Amino acid sequence: MASTSLIYGHRGVPVKFPENSLAGFAYAIAHQIDGLEFDVHLTRDRVPVIMHDERIDRTTNGRGRIIDYSLAELRQFTLANGEPIPALAELLALVAAKPVHLNLELKTDHQYYPGIERLVLGMLKRADLVYPVVISSFNLHSIERSYAIDPSQQYAFLTSARIGDPEDFAATEHLEGLHLEHYQPVGQVSERVWTVDDPAELRRLFARSVSAVITNNFELARDVRAAM
Repeated sequence: MASTSLIYGHRGVPVKFPENSLAGFAYAIAHQIDGLEFDVHLTRDRVPVIMHDERIDRTTNGRGRIIDYSLAELRQFTLANGEPIPALAELLALVAAKPVHLNLELKTDHQYYPGIERLVLGMLKRADLVYPVVISSFNLHSIERSYAIDPSQQYAFLTSARIGDPEDFAATEHLEGLHLEHYQPVGQVSERVWTVDDPAELRRLFARSVSAVITNNFELARDVRAAM
């Protein structure tokens, strides 16, 4: 391989822990994962919290939209392991000074939270992080707003579609990377492919030296990478 692809845990380690849980993130960090991918929303009182869906129904014992709850109200519900929904501040404290890459997805494509970009970027600026954060979104406007606020972070567009001219698109939109559901040649743009759990597909992507794979099972992916 020309370069070693990084391995990001998709919402932590969902094959062992509830997705987007502090227990999963802590396990991954303790076992030297390269990077963590996770999703951020805002509560009614404008606290960034980590969850994939706009609603808490699927992953907690509660119901309703995150935006309709204050943080204190949200804390009355738990994930499958009994943990509360984590706040972004808790994950940033967990990774402080540790050599872990972060991919923070702004979940603004279905429910837009006004001002989320400035809030989140301010927290990242104050955090004790080893690497610049990769901030991704399906909402290109969120990336544009974020870049205007803080051009020092890395920005990536999430898409299931093929990109016609990846290098031109990335240059125009100030993107460091593309987070794709498929492989395609992207020139000098960083390419992180999601969500890859099949060993054969992992081998193909590692052989192509993609910048990173995003996977539900980072230990399997690491074994596949090591065997190459």
